[in-house]
Amino acid sequence: MRKPLVAGNWKMHGSRNENAALIASIVQGTTGDDRVEIAVCPPFVYIADVVRGVKDSPIAVGAQNVCAEPVGAFTGEVAAAMLRDVGCRYVIVGHSERRHLYREDDALVARKFLAVQQQKMVPILCVGETLEEREQVATETVVARQLDAVLAVAGVNAFSGAVIAYEPVWAIGTGKNATPDQAQTVHAFIRGRLAREDAKIAGAIRILYGGSVKAANAGDLFGMPDVDGGLVGGASLNGEEFVKICGEG
Repeated sequence: MRKPLVAGNWKMHGSRNENAALIASIVQGTTGDDRVEIAVCPPFVYIADVVRGVKDSPIAVGAQNVCAEPVGAFTGEVAAAMLRDVGCRYVIVGHSERRHLYREDDALVARKFLAVQQQKMVPILCVGETLEEREQVATETVVARQLDAVLAVAGVNAFSGAVIAYEPVWAIGTGKNATPDQAQTVHAFIRGRLAREDAKIAGAIRILYGGSVKAANAGDLFGMPDVDGGLVGGASLNGEEFVKICGEG
């Protein structure tokens, strides 16, 4: 049985005061509920604060990005070892905003995936298509390409220690979201793609939905057989809303 995971991606939002209040709300609202695993991914500069804020709670902390290189002259970058050192358990790699705004290609995302695993953390690998690609009926082609890039360098066994997040780019920050059936179709495709390599790993991996997840639609989305929780953007900045979403896991 796959334990659902709900991860909040705070993106470039927050302050020390706002984060402290948000974490307090989430910790209080989810205390005693062990049906779902919960993680929050603040901006780099607030990770250590948030790690202290969730101390003695089951809430995990993740990062939103990572450098593919282990150490060196890479001004402005943050290495996987540094993230582990300050208390991260998860790291998002390949988020659509990194792919499209910062031109991170499949090969770089695969290297970041490996960098995270080499430091004994869990990568949350994001895959998904744009609106144009969906309209061209290229969703499966795009998602397969993104998965295959990681499979080529890491192998299927690496996915036994990973999470995948399907994020239709056309549903991120737009207020739109895939219907539960649309999400299920792609999640099933992802699981099937991995099953071609190893059915056991494919059956065990958690595949999250990320695309305008809200309390109002989380229950229907998470109720799909291959949807194992959510990667939540804007709604994760509201403690009450995020707690409600976690309760649907």
